[in-house]
Amino acid sequence: MGRLIAFIYGLVSYAIFFVTFLYAVGFVAGLVVPKTIDTGAIAPTTEALIVNLLLMSLFAIQHSVMARKPFKLWWTQFVPKSVERSTYVLFSSFALALLFWQWRPLPAVVWQIANPQLAMAITALAFVGWLIVLTSTYLINHFELFGLHQVINNLTGREMPAPLFRTPLYYKFVRHPIYLGFIIAFWAAPTMTVGHLLFAAVTTAYIFVGILLEERDLVDLFGDEYLRYKQRVSMLVPWRKSA
Repeated sequence: MGRLIAFIYGLVSYAIFFVTFLYAVGFVAGLVVPKTIDTGAIAPTTEALIVNLLLMSLFAIQHSVMARKPFKLWWTQFVPKSVERSTYVLFSSFALALLFWQWRPLPAVVWQIANPQLAMAITALAFVGWLIVLTSTYLINHFELFGLHQVINNLTGREMPAPLFRTPLYYKFVRHPIYLGFIIAFWAAPTMTVGHLLFAAVTTAYIFVGILLEERDLVDLFGDEYLRYKQRVSMLVPWRKSA
């Protein structure tokens, strides 16, 4: 029964993540969803800046701290290992949902592309970025990344396989295609407002911090194999070797 509950918990966490991810696409692109990065009640500029920075900081801290090995070792004293990843995904989804809900728009326009064909092309580029994000997760095991693999193996009584270092497709050209996709999606905007610019700038800065933390963990996990990969493949710019 415990394994079944863990499996259902993992499924629910994954479903919440996927809905949140789809909402994030609409939120940043300004399409379909009821509240976007540029809509909602207008607050005083100082209040908007403080609230938005706090919301992004909350997500960044939760997302980074819960992903680190020391936290996982402590956390799994209270949370079963089988649902540790699902819980991380669930908390990340809640932090992101809070950001969407409480985000204060800063609608002043920084740039706007008047040409409709060019604006459409830029919007299409943003969706390419989101597609890179999603497909990159499938290349490295989407279901393990978001906790489903763990709860399925727990349900069937199988152990999780040892991690393997692989570099499929995008990973042959850049070490972090997921982050590259996010950067494209956040910056490819035919209309860039102050609020959107703030979001893009802060999240891009966080991405670079996240890469440093993640690569430190990957070196600990894969050792010289990952160090050779770093020497051979660029961090974010395709086909450009690292210095």
